[in-house]
Parts: sequence; structure tokens; C-alpha cells
Amino acid sequence: MFGYVTICEPELKVKDLKKYKAYYCGLCRTLKEEYGFAGQMTLTYDMTFAVIFLSSLYEETAKMEMHRCKVHPVKKQMMLKGEITSYAAAMNVLLAYYHLDDDWRDDRKISSYAAKSVIRRKVEKIIEAYPRQSKAIRRSLSELTECEREQSTDIDRAAGCFGRLMEELFVYREDVWEKNLRKMGFFLGKFIYLMDAYEDLPEDLEKKRYNPLKELYQNEDYEERIRQILCMMIAESTAEFERLPCLVDVDILRNILYDGVWSRYNKIQTKKSEEKKE
Repeated sequence: MFGYVTICEPELKVKDLKKYKAYYCGLCRTLKEEYGFAGQMTLTYDMTFAVIFLSSLYEETAKMEMHRCKVHPVKKQMMLKGEITSYAAAMNVLLAYYHLDDDWRDDRKISSYAAKSVIRRKVEKIIEAYPRQSKAIRRSLSELTECEREQSTDIDRAAGCFGRLMEELFVYREDVWEKNLRKMGFFLGKFIYLMDAYEDLPEDLEKKRYNPLKELYQNEDYEERIRQILCMMIAESTAEFERLPCLVDVDILRNILYDGVWSRYNKIQTKKSEEKKE
């Protein structure tokens, strides 16, 4: 994932910001404990959201711990961890592994081969524990590779690949909430993919790399249309979120879904406005 599903810090209460950081540090700590330094390097804001969201939905009380780390060597930091944190850590590592594997297969990047080799044995255990999610990630990334090879400008097709990947990760348990979780994860995944494509488009055009938005970019109303598409994706996702009985940390979750996910978009717009003035 790409780090778009994060908080809007200025709009978050101090106590909620403190708790969010505790979840983030808890995920970081779990990655280190269960997968070593290589696993810790896969840490993302997106999966921190998954920890908070699923913990709220399933009413899991995270265990509070205090630890020092390389980033905070002097003062111990509060960390919140639980079973769902371990699940999120496993998904984080699994995603990173398959991404590295694709880089190796497609571009023969030695660095990707070396990195995936470090975590291969632990990933084999994750695949054994979570075969459904593993199969979905592998299939979705393979479909994305096919879109790239074909230079497909079918936006729905390309974004849908990542949407299907996310919907599987959101299904922590196949239970009464599965349908809602799938729909929420699917549209959030499409939003993440399209936001990433939107941010990368200028560089992709310059370097002649694949981007499904290239055709849409030719239209005069490109900026308006991409915003409409992004709004539709996140609206569908948040609609499903509001149907779920999340009560704990709901202010943090709404901060992320209604404000935080637009942080990078707003930065891009600010940058474009400044460039126009110049």
C-alpha cells in the first residue's frame, strides 16, 4: 500500500493523536518482533488504519506496552498491540514480499531479489496461515502486471485489481460483517490506487512509464473528473463504514476516512497553485 490512509493531524484531538501513534508504534514493534528489521521496513500508515478499524469493529482490547526504539531511544513510547496487530503485520509483510517478487520477475532487480529472500521463510508461514489473502494478493498483482504490459487505459479495470486485493485484506473473519468489509475495502483500494496514479502521473509521463490515467489526462476537464472519481470511491467506502458498529476510536477512523485520505491530494493542489502563480 501507498501511505494515503493516514490522519489529518490538525483536526485530531490530542488524546486521539496520542492513541493513533500508540497503534502505529505497536504495529512497528510487532513487525520487528515477528519479522525482524526487514519486516519492520514494510510499516505503512494504511495498515495502521486497518488495525484501528478492525480492533474497533471486533471490540478487541489492545494490550498497552512501553518500549524504547531506535527512533525514540531516550523516552519509552506507548504501544498498543493485539491479535489484530499481528494479522496486520502479516498482511504488511505479505504485500511487500509479492511486490518485491513482481519487481524481480518483471525487471530482474537484484535489490528486490535480495530483499524478498530475507523474508521468504517467514512469508511461507504467513501463506500457510492465510491462504485466501495470499492467493488474492498474488492474483491481483498479476492482473496489474497484465494491465501494465497491455498499457491498458481502462481505469476501472486497473483500479479494480487493487480494490479486490484490499477487500480480501479487510476480511479478517468470514462472518456477518464480510459483505460490508469487502465493499468497504474494495472501494478504499480503488481510491488508494487512483490517488497513487494521480500523484505519479507527471513523472510517469516524463519517464514514459505506465499509468492508466494517461488517456483521461488528455481531456480539458481532467482535474475535475479525477476528483469526481476519487470522491465516488471514498464515498462508497465510507458509506459501508458507517453501516458497521464501530464505536471505539470512531473519531480517529472518521478523521482518516473523511480528512486524512485527502492530505496528499490537497498538497498536490497547493503545489500546482504555487506553480501557476510563479
